Amino acid sequence: MRTSPIAVLGAGAMGAGMARALLAAGFAVTVWNRTAERAAPLAREGAALAASPAEALADAEAAVFSLADEAAVERVVAEGLGGRPGRGLTVVDTSTVSPSFARAVTARLAALGARRVEACVIGNPAMAAAGELRVLAAGERAGADAVSDVLDALGRDVRFVGGPGDAAVLKLALNLLLGVQTAGLAEAVAFVEAMGMDRERLLDAFEDSGWRSPVLAFRAGFMRRRAYRPAAFRASLMHKDLALAGREAGERGVGLPVTGRAADRFAAVVDGGRGDDDAAAVVELPRPASGG
Repeated sequence: MRTSPIAVLGAGAMGAGMARALLAAGFAVTVWNRTAERAAPLAREGAALAASPAEALADAEAAVFSLADEAAVERVVAEGLGGRPGRGLTVVDTSTVSPSFARAVTARLAALGARRVEACVIGNPAMAAAGELRVLAAGERAGADAVSDVLDALGRDVRFVGGPGDAAVLKLALNLLLGVQTAGLAEAVAFVEAMGMDRERLLDAFEDSGWRSPVLAFRAGFMRRRAYRPAAFRASLMHKDLALAGREAGERGVGLPVTGRAADRFAAVVDGGRGDDDAAAVVELPRPASGG
């Protein structure tokens, strides 16, 4: 077992869950979150709290990043490592970012003396807290091997998938599927309600059908309850990931028209002030006229 603390930077729903899994596995954990009060419950569970990224990383050999977007990763790298060498720090970055950004930040951390292991995670906050995530690891194989104990504490299934950016490609592809399917389920609900039926009848039929999947059934549960907080996957993050996938594909001359329309629907959720709701809230958008 490591004697130095593992720093967890970002204590949102997934980051807090991963911190709990590390604590349950017996690691010493230091947590930093930009909104400090969100990290307070972890202190009651045995984590130390840091006032800044630099403080969190000061004594750590390994750090887990669970940050909302590329700008947040940039800020934490600048504030946490700044002008000083990383001294062999290994960053396990679970943030969902674009493949091009993943490669760039990997190189930047290397220049600071730190290694970055891409560790895109699949699952929800409850799975994170239980250490039951699926982890797609990428980067240098030696770096991933050096933090295999951390990865094993986070996930029941850890797969090494390639070099920097490769895990990000797969994570965005999977989130693309989730976003399109969630928007599609919302339209199925809109259809049956337009036909004068209650959504419960559709969701009951869906539950025992071949169209059911664990992730889509999870979203259907939010739609059934018509309650979207606490979110398991915020609508704002869903929009961000779909937009990233569309941008990366577009730069390579590939159009993602279905993804683009789904992204527009999640943008409308965000514009309506519901970006912190679960992505399933797309079902509650005002129904556009058919135009026909």
